[in-house]
Amino acid sequence: MGLSFQPLDALPVIRAHGARIPAIGLGTWRSTHDEGVQAVRAALEAGYRHIDTAARYENEQAVGQALAASGLPRDEVFVTTKVWHTELRAADFRRAAEASVARLGLDHVDLLLVHWPNPEVPLEETIGALCEAQRSGLTRHIGVSNFPVALLDRAVALASVPLAANQCEYHPYLDQTQVLDACRRHGMALIAHTPLGSGKLLADPVIAEIAREHGRKPAQIILRWLVQQPGVAAIPKSSNPVRIGENLAISDFELDASSMARIGALARADGRVSQPAWHPRWDAAANSSAADKT
Repeated sequence: MGLSFQPLDALPVIRAHGARIPAIGLGTWRSTHDEGVQAVRAALEAGYRHIDTAARYENEQAVGQALAASGLPRDEVFVTTKVWHTELRAADFRRAAEASVARLGLDHVDLLLVHWPNPEVPLEETIGALCEAQRSGLTRHIGVSNFPVALLDRAVALASVPLAANQCEYHPYLDQTQVLDACRRHGMALIAHTPLGSGKLLADPVIAEIAREHGRKPAQIILRWLVQQPGVAAIPKSSNPVRIGENLAISDFELDASSMARIGALARADGRVSQPAWHPRWDAAANSSAADKT
């Protein structure tokens, strides 16, 4: 089963190996405690049906509280969480995944990801544990995060069940052509984290000009650019209810080919934001800058 797309109020739902991933989700990095609860509640009220969290974010309990308070049926919200790179040994992985699901107050998540690769743990062991988490019912679908092409190819080859997604930094300043091509080759979605470049793109003059042409916010232009690409979803982070709503409101316009190309041409060698000490060797086209976020 490869990639396909299904309209949902004019925004695509990405179907990848059986997963139905809404193209816009809420990122929750650094949204903790009450702020996290309120951000997720605002997103669900605005119409989001895709929420992204991780054990590392220390907000799974807050996300779970907001999900419970929403009253939405469980099968209407696509929930992603991740296992941290220090927990990738098989026994550690299982305990970490069980703890995440418990903190969320759920009996399973929709997508469980390896948050970052760890060269000190054999990939065979990690991917085996990931597949076992799916078989045991902790998650409906599985995938990886921050995997460059060579590691992604190896992970796919090792997996006994299909990998649905690779969550990676992706925005107009960062060329991810190679990772995109690999995801499409494997029938996987690419879920773009840090899709606004941690805000660096919002003042870009090209983005600002295209935003003026469409009567839109710069963030809306960037997110539209992302989701118009086949197989790409995005998880912008915000705790502001107004911006949360704006980030979802991109279904009633399209970017023409010229605008898509102009935005794509913004990629630059120092465009990467997410650069922690444990990062893998990035693909040649994805040169890096410096910060420590996910």
